[in-house]
Amino acid sequence: MLYSKARGRSCRQDKGSPTTVEHHFRVDIFTAAIDFQLQELKSRFGEQAVEFLTLSVALSPKDVYKSFEIDDICKLAEKFYPKDFNVQERFCLKFQLEHYKLDMPKHSDFQNMSTLSELCIGLANSGKSKIYHLIDKLIHLVLTLHVSTATTE
Repeated sequence: MLYSKARGRSCRQDKGSPTTVEHHFRVDIFTAAIDFQLQELKSRFGEQAVEFLTLSVALSPKDVYKSFEIDDICKLAEKFYPKDFNVQERFCLKFQLEHYKLDMPKHSDFQNMSTLSELCIGLANSGKSKIYHLIDKLIHLVLTLHVSTATTE
């Protein structure tokens, strides 16, 4: 493509709309770079791995549990750890998560955490791992990446 040296000007027009140098670098090249990175990620990680990571984010204590989603956490336990949580435990997990969601943001020790490993240590040190034993169990499983070999849809 031919571009003029003046910023914001074009010496070429495609179908009536000018393309500026700034637009080319800020939009066209940026979009191409993002597309390339997405293709690279897709080739390295399968759908199941991406779903696992997406659902795992729901446990994150970052930004005072901003991404905490009870339904996603229950889906994580059900889909990726069906052998580790029986039906009764999955039912109880939901209630533990509801209490946890109300309880944890109130405790100053848990407000500045940003990783699951920090959360795991904090639960153990505070004794809350006994109160929220199913959540603690799920966090341990996620941290060790023990994923069931059961096939998923």
